[in-house]
Amino acid sequence: MGVSTVSAAIHITPVVIQTFFKHGKRRAQKFKNSVEEEEALDDIFFDEAFHIVKAFIELGVRNTIESLQSFTNTHVPAPYWAAVAPIQIPLSVCNDAADVLIDWFGPKELKHVVGGERWWQVRGLDGIDCEWITEKEYLSSDPLRTDDGKNLAKTDETILRMEHLEPVILYVHGGGFSWGSINTHRYQIIRYARKIRGRAFAVNYRKAPQYPFPCPLHDVLSSYLYLIQPPISACHKAISPSKIVLAGDSAGGNLCLAALTVLRDMGIPMPAGAVLISPWVDLTHSFPSIMHNTNTDIIPVHGFLAKPSTLWPVDPVPPKGGRVRPTKSNPPPEPGHADTLHPSVDRVQGDQDANTAETVQSQEGMLQQSEDRAFRPESSAGRKLEVEEDYDIDLWETKPPKVLMEDPEAVPLELRSQIQQYATTEQLTHPLVSPIVQGSLGNLPPLYIIAGDGEVLRDEIIYLSHRAAHPADYPVRGGVLKDGNRQKENVAKFTTPTKVHLQVFDDMCHVLTVFSFTQSAKYAYRSIAEFVKHATSDQVGLEPFPELQRPPSRASVDSEALGEHSKKHSLFQIFSKKTSPKPGNVLRQQSTGVKLYNQEAAAVADQVQDLVKESSSSQSTVIQGVRLETSNARKDGHFIMIRERVDIRGVTRDMEPREDIPCLQIKQSEIGLIKEAPCTRWSEGQQKWDIVFAHEAKKALKHRKKIERKIQNMLDNARDQGLLLVGESNVTDRAQARNASTERSTSANPKDGTIRDDRRWGPLDLDDERPPPSAIAKRRDTPESLALIKMIIYHSAPVTHLTVPKLKPLDAVRAAFDPHDDPMRPPKQSVSEEQARGHIIPGMHGLRIWDAILRYIMAEKSKKAAGYVKDRAGITEERKVRKDAV
Repeated sequence: MGVSTVSAAIHITPVVIQTFFKHGKRRAQKFKNSVEEEEALDDIFFDEAFHIVKAFIELGVRNTIESLQSFTNTHVPAPYWAAVAPIQIPLSVCNDAADVLIDWFGPKELKHVVGGERWWQVRGLDGIDCEWITEKEYLSSDPLRTDDGKNLAKTDETILRMEHLEPVILYVHGGGFSWGSINTHRYQIIRYARKIRGRAFAVNYRKAPQYPFPCPLHDVLSSYLYLIQPPISACHKAISPSKIVLAGDSAGGNLCLAALTVLRDMGIPMPAGAVLISPWVDLTHSFPSIMHNTNTDIIPVHGFLAKPSTLWPVDPVPPKGGRVRPTKSNPPPEPGHADTLHPSVDRVQGDQDANTAETVQSQEGMLQQSEDRAFRPESSAGRKLEVEEDYDIDLWETKPPKVLMEDPEAVPLELRSQIQQYATTEQLTHPLVSPIVQGSLGNLPPLYIIAGDGEVLRDEIIYLSHRAAHPADYPVRGGVLKDGNRQKENVAKFTTPTKVHLQVFDDMCHVLTVFSFTQSAKYAYRSIAEFVKHATSDQVGLEPFPELQRPPSRASVDSEALGEHSKKHSLFQIFSKKTSPKPGNVLRQQSTGVKLYNQEAAAVADQVQDLVKESSSSQSTVIQGVRLETSNARKDGHFIMIRERVDIRGVTRDMEPREDIPCLQIKQSEIGLIKEAPCTRWSEGQQKWDIVFAHEAKKALKHRKKIERKIQNMLDNARDQGLLLVGESNVTDRAQARNASTERSTSANPKDGTIRDDRRWGPLDLDDERPPPSAIAKRRDTPESLALIKMIIYHSAPVTHLTVPKLKPLDAVRAAFDPHDDPMRPPKQSVSEEQARGHIIPGMHGLRIWDAILRYIMAEKSKKAAGYVKDRAGITEERKVRKDAV
């Protein structure tokens, strides 16, 4: 049946009913046992919403990845109160971003790790689909006309009416790199734009496994360059990087962080800051919470599996010997390309010779070969860190696909299937795939990082935050530096601590902002908005976090009790006549999230001012639920890290010292390695899927062969119809080829039936490249690769093509019997890239229904929260009275 609104309703309805009864039973048991401690799941609305999201994701992994992509990338109209302007980033900007990445990787890494420099530049669309988003009430009312006095197109007019809104959020959505879209996140993005009183730019990047690493990163970099260096065709003016904040959740947070490191390394002006919401930064799953928090998170226990299809898994039927098996040779495989999963004859012979010469060693045996291991002196965090330089890194820091075993006497396991959709198993330890193993996370713009205490990614997020703020205390493991010269240089080059604000929310799961009606999410939205407004303001000063600069009066809640002097610096000043919302939106201004945030910020600001007056020399100071840390390397005493925990009411408290946080005590030599426990759990889940979907797997293999024949026939026909590539004729000069292509244009539409000067490569230009096995750029056995090749040959050819063949009448006859084939129109591209158009009523799509449910719950919760906010205001006032008395 696939993933659809109907199938989701059928799957989720029993979960809703079951959760209702379980909730009542659990509450009754707590009452009987006189348990007074509150939990997030004590709220029936959060309990239901949590299990609805969890059930939907479980439905997704029981279907093909294409089905889940189609549902989550179906175009859904924006609400009436939002101003949305869809645009497409042109190929010329994509080429500029590609040049940046090519320089970053270098020739050797492009060849051996990425698989080439061409395949990831191949795309079906003539650009990247994006959207400008803001509230309609923020649009300028000034009349707009073209130079000749004509009215502008509606989209262009909307973009120009946003120009006066300075703060810009470049939002990168999450979804495990393989699903999700602007449509799944549009309501969240609208909310951010409203709260910052600015605009958002959302990017619908290409998804894996059709477009794996580095395709999504390429699109995110293109989006940033489009904002700061717009082409002539763009409606918006160049936006200063100081007015832009990158933001992303889950996989989007990963892409934001990876993009920041590329911008830093290449000397490109960086944005004012970044917001990382539950960022997925360790694709090897090397931290404990990945195993311990499965019951309190929405992420499936066995990861993002999928029903077999022509696309995924790469090997629908398990390879002989199993997907995970004991290693057959001592030397670890070289890092990089996935072809090591299918070794050549020479390598197999080499393995056999090695096994004949000696018995395969255990992990302990490999380790014993390295002697004289030393220890570094204690760091400022009070931990002893191992030095990798005195022992054999290759034998201890296992490279994928080898697995780090818990039992040192065991023979290491070795993966024989790709476990993540975004990257090959060998690529998982690459710093742009798993930013947790970046050589340095210093010298980045300020980071506001959010995690849920109950999510499986909690530990890696906490570790990432401390690595960025304290580069010297949390060095990367030696194997990363050995494999990458750039990372080795970055360790010495980027030593300035990155300023970080870390918040860990009690009882919250992955991407808590999805549950926008909770007090935790309301506080998070307001904190993010305040960070964005402060980071992009002209008065940002030395401290990037508003909590450290705001005068106490600005955060005051009861404006009527303020004197005239205080009102000049309060929220009244922020919502001045120039930017005040319309009367109908006063309730938004006075929302629970605003009040909770301002109450906590007022208390923090009061004590920050006192602390600054007294002393700024201490290394770590606790202030009203906030641990503020200064850098030993800095003499100015400015804070570099705020560490908070936030309870279910949106009230902050101090985070425990670093030495009391288990994930910060893990040896760096074990971070960013595939470990036995998560590997075994994935294997168990995949084995179950292999049994349940054995029939579908065999059907997928047969369908692949059918598609292969169809693509080969199409290529043969294209040759007969006149397809000619550069180098296949006497025309050797590329400039002459471009001129010839213009003359051979078969359509007056420059975007259809022509050779595009700005399209560099196509699927027929990759003979000497080795892209990942799932990439449709070089595949010839999926419907999506068929659509891509047809688009490139007949509708939007690269400059490597000399001709655009003309379809024969027989092709039109064939198309009459194939609803997916129309010779007169470009074929629909993969749903991992192009938005699908639903055949149902747009208002009845599951994404719209989910938003309606959230808005209903939010309205009900607001009534309940009003009383609590009033109580908190009294507590805050009492704090001030006690302080004045002292």
